[in-house]
Amino acid sequence: MAEVSKELLKKVKRIQIQTSRLVNDILAGEYHSTFKGRGMEFSEVREYVPGDDIRTIDWNVTARMDAPFVKQFVEERELTVILMVDISGSGYYSSKEQTKNEIAAEISAMLALSAIKNNDNVGLLLFTGKVEKFIPPKKGKSHVLRVIREVLSFQADQEDTDLENAIDYLNKAVRKKAVIFMISDFISNGYEKVLRVAAKRHDLICISLSDEREREIPNIGLIHLEDAETGEVLLFDTSDAKARKALQILFDRDKTQRNEFMKSNKIDTIDINTHQSYVDPIVGFFRNRGKWKK
Repeated sequence: MAEVSKELLKKVKRIQIQTSRLVNDILAGEYHSTFKGRGMEFSEVREYVPGDDIRTIDWNVTARMDAPFVKQFVEERELTVILMVDISGSGYYSSKEQTKNEIAAEISAMLALSAIKNNDNVGLLLFTGKVEKFIPPKKGKSHVLRVIREVLSFQADQEDTDLENAIDYLNKAVRKKAVIFMISDFISNGYEKVLRVAAKRHDLICISLSDEREREIPNIGLIHLEDAETGEVLLFDTSDAKARKALQILFDRDKTQRNEFMKSNKIDTIDINTHQSYVDPIVGFFRNRGKWKK
């Protein structure tokens, strides 16, 4: 057991060093400009002075004091960030060195470290077919290291995925508006209604993970395909060009339908492929989003 813990600590340290570099060099500034200054919160009232915006006059206080008073606002600085991470069986698949779950852990670390660097609270929700673990939002480096450890090492009870259940839990557990990063391969059905509710309540960003081989299987003859979540095994003839094409069409159709749903509900999405760097799509998204919000 001690050896497993030692190995885990090495993994956490490696990811911390790697992602800290990315955060310090690239992402922290983009994160700040994207999410900070988005809103103002009421601070106090003071007497009106010439030049004040008349739209800020507090008419109730003005009537009570028989003199004009204006509301003062301060920029909202402290955010709550929730990382929703899918740790179901399909995340263990990879045709490259890293699985989708390993990439999800690195992305989570990068986002968590960016949030902490900007003095925000970070929470974690791990899910499969059920909510496996929820860590309430907190600040601090030790808390972020715990979040990274949990994403890397948590042993799930189930292999399937139920996005609807996870989002429904989020909607009930997190009442205050938060920035939600949902990291999943979105291999699930029936979650659209609750996702729509979450998008109205929170600032929701969906990070979709996929692997090239989920869409394109090479011609290598007869193979057994096992569903990582249900355990179902299918004999697939990869030499059948029509069968391979049908698989591509199915994958592309699901992705198109999902993206159309996200777009129609104004839900921001980032597509990450395990065959490519996840850094560029995330940084590019933040930069573009910062421009849209201005």
